[in-house]
Amino acid sequence: MKDALVDWDDPDDADGNTAHIAEHGLMPEEVESVLLDPFASHDTSGATGRPVVFGTTNTGRYIMVVYEVLNLHDPLIVRPITAYEVPEPI
Repeated sequence: MKDALVDWDDPDDADGNTAHIAEHGLMPEEVESVLLDPFASHDTSGATGRPVVFGTTNTGRYIMVVYEVLNLHDPLIVRPITAYEVPEPI
């Protein structure tokens, strides 16, 4: 997803995705660094069926990002739903 566009809500929207990841102590730049990392690990959420990506942020934290694809065509647009720190796999 190296060239994807990332859809964020206004940080002042208490119900938006920017505010939601902030509740987990993350900044949009950290989430984007994992979403756009070509070496990140992709999977599907067992709980929601949405795509997820695992990786290390630009600040060194290992996180999981749950997202949805808004546009598969050029440009690829993805929208983070939630993101939070998880243990690194061994």
